[in-house]
Amino acid sequence: MTDHTSDPTTDPRHAHRDEGFPDQQQDQPGLTDRTTPTPDHGEESYVGHGRLEGRRALITGGDSGIGRAAAIAFAREGADVAIAHLPEEQADADDTISLVREAGRQGLSLAGDLRNEEFATAIVAETRRTLGGLDILVLNAAYQHDIESFDALSTERFKRVFETNLDGMLYTARAAYPDLEPGASIIVTASVQAYNPSPGLIDYAMTKAAQVAFVQALAEEAGARGIRVNAVAPGPIWTPLIPATGWDAERLATFGQDTPLERAGQPAELAGAYVYLASDESSYTSGTVLAVTGGKHL
Repeated sequence: MTDHTSDPTTDPRHAHRDEGFPDQQQDQPGLTDRTTPTPDHGEESYVGHGRLEGRRALITGGDSGIGRAAAIAFAREGADVAIAHLPEEQADADDTISLVREAGRQGLSLAGDLRNEEFATAIVAETRRTLGGLDILVLNAAYQHDIESFDALSTERFKRVFETNLDGMLYTARAAYPDLEPGASIIVTASVQAYNPSPGLIDYAMTKAAQVAFVQALAEEAGARGIRVNAVAPGPIWTPLIPATGWDAERLATFGQDTPLERAGQPAELAGAYVYLASDESSYTSGTVLAVTGGKHL
C-alpha cells in the first residue's frame, strides 16, 4: 500500500469550501460585497506564467464571479483587460480593474447593458481603441432566475434571459469578428445546464444550449481564418449570481452538494480553463466545450 500522508497534492473534495451556503437573497445583478461567503476569484492564489503576454482581452460580465477570475488570471498572464458590466456593478468593476492594474496591465471598465445593441457593439471599438487591439473575446455575461413552474414563467423574465445571454452575446461577437486576426480566441461561458437542464432554469438552460450551437457553428467558419472558438461549461459555482437567482435556504444549503466532488466550485477554479483556451497551449482546440463541473457529466 502506498503511503500518501506526505503527498503534496490537494484533495479536490476539500480544496475550497465543502459545506453549503447560508440563506441570503439579492436582487439582480448580484454584488460581491453582499455575497456570503465572499467568492474566491484567485486574488491570493493565481500565479501567472506569461502565457498571454502582450494580448488584449474583452470580458463581458467581467466585474465579478467567473468573469473577475478570468480577468485576474489574464492580467497576471500578461494581457491587458477590458470588462463590460452593468452600471449597478461599478463598485465590483472598480475592484476588478484595480486587480488588473496591480498586475501591471492596462484595465478598462465599460458600463452599460448588453441588451442594448449600440452598447454591446461599441465596447468592441472602445476596447480596440484603448488597448490597441483585441485578441481574446470572452462572452461571459449572463442572467438567470428561478421559476416555480413552467406556467409561472413570465414573459418579461424570459425575455431578459434571452436578450442578455443570446442577443448581447451575438451583438458583441458580430462586432468583433470581422477584425479578429489569426490566433485570436473567442470563449463563451456556457453551462452544465445546456446538457443537464433544471426545470427551474428552463429559459436559462435553453440559452446555454443555444450558446453551445453557436460555438460549434462559428468554430467551423472561423477555423479557416485561424480563429478558435470554444466554450467553458461551469457546474455549480459560487458567484453573486447564485444568491440573486431566487433560491430558498434549502437550495443554498445544498448548492453543489450533488456533484461527484460533493461541493460547489469557486470562480478561481475556472481561471485555468479560460487561460488555456485563450493561450497557444490550446492551438489545436476549437469547437470544444470544456467542462468544469465538479464531475457532473455533460
